[in-house]
Amino acid sequence: MPATASRAVLRQSQFLTRRTAVRYSSSSSQAASKASEAASAAASAAASKASEGLSPLIPPTLYYSKVGLELGKLVFRGQNMTPPSMATFQSYFQPLINSLRSPAAFKNANFVSPQQILARVRNANKKEIALAGVTAAEVIGFFTVGEIIGRMNIVGYKGHPSHEHH
Repeated sequence: MPATASRAVLRQSQFLTRRTAVRYSSSSSQAASKASEAASAAASAAASKASEGLSPLIPPTLYYSKVGLELGKLVFRGQNMTPPSMATFQSYFQPLINSLRSPAAFKNANFVSPQQILARVRNANKKEIALAGVTAAEVIGFFTVGEIIGRMNIVGYKGHPSHEHH
């Protein structure tokens, strides 16, 4: 093929590709804008359904959060509790902050060994043992009540009656 002919073919193919791009550019931008509008409409519909579903839950949530806050205030006052001083707060949390700043400190940390725990239990006085027993009873009680509520039954789960063939 002569050089002039190949140039003509090359020009023709470049013209066709440019022409195709020009031809489809308006419709592709229109299609993209329509797709964007459809996606935004679907997202707004989903958001409105979610807000409709959650809007009835807002007043009870606010009410019970206020009740919980007031109950916490009553317990705080009733037990004559006071917030810790800034020095106490810093003395407890400064080692934690320092260890988070340098993770290598975890390697050198002195963790409580089982022997130390056992020695503490053996050396516990009656008041500490009674406090541990009451705390354990509270934890078991709350767990049991949660299980009863979750199962909606005191003993066992509600199930399908067994079908016996006679």
